Amino acid sequence: MSNDVVVALDVGGTGMKCALVRPDGTVHHAERHPTLAARGPEAVTANILDVAAGLADRARADGLTPVAAGVAVPGVVDEETGTAVWSSNVGFRDVPLRALVSDRLGVPAALGHDVRVGGMAEARLGAGREERHVLFIAIGTGIAAAHVVDGKAFAGAHGAAGEVGHVIVRPGGPPCGCGARGCLESVASASAVGRRYVELSGITGVTASDVVTRAAAGEELARTVWTEAVEAFADGLLTAQALYDAGIVVLGGGLAESGEALLAPLRIALDARITFHRMPRIVRAALGDTAGCLGAALLALDTLEAPS
Repeated sequence: MSNDVVVALDVGGTGMKCALVRPDGTVHHAERHPTLAARGPEAVTANILDVAAGLADRARADGLTPVAAGVAVPGVVDEETGTAVWSSNVGFRDVPLRALVSDRLGVPAALGHDVRVGGMAEARLGAGREERHVLFIAIGTGIAAAHVVDGKAFAGAHGAAGEVGHVIVRPGGPPCGCGARGCLESVASASAVGRRYVELSGITGVTASDVVTRAAAGEELARTVWTEAVEAFADGLLTAQALYDAGIVVLGGGLAESGEALLAPLRIALDARITFHRMPRIVRAALGDTAGCLGAALLALDTLEAPS
């Protein structure tokens, strides 16, 4: 058993985080590659298969045995059939990735949604490991969540569970990419915070991270924009807590890098809104940008334990 490893890939819009992971969750080898999304979905698929095969070869060269593979991708994922149904930033349309990876490597494979597997990793190995009921929320260009209970993330009937970014928190508010207005994602994502500041100030190129820095330095406009975002996020989180009753909320993604600048006011704002619900602990993710890759590895390991 000690020589077994799984091949794990976390495929993003611009880059892939890849690793060989042992059954106990330790990383034997890690590497990164460009996704090559601009070349189209066929090129991305070929790239994934080549990188996975290269990792399997690396494992064997190191005297290890690749026993399974796990791949995490963004977008809509049908985990039952192992299909990447749709992705805006990678371009997938009904790609049977699980079967393609399994055929190429000759081992069982699993396909998962990037945020759900990230949530699994945080729940089992990271910030949520002492709680049974974990809500992992990734705040970046968009906002998505994973509801993880006893280490298992729930996908929903159509693979779209956890889309808290599309809870409407500001009816009639800013247009969202999904076609609605006032979605949490359109108000409180990293891209929304930067966009709002640029809109009000007329200064181009300001990011959410810049807004946090300026707010901390006492700039009034930045503080206003940041407070608006935190208040909206608290409204969305109140709805999420009503639905999921999480013991802990783990925040990951780019905006969570602001740490207590986000967590402290968010705790206060949520606590002020809570009535009969229980207040969850709100913490920053512990695994950083490796969560998706580790989660893909956990998914692969789960396939080995599943009854055939």
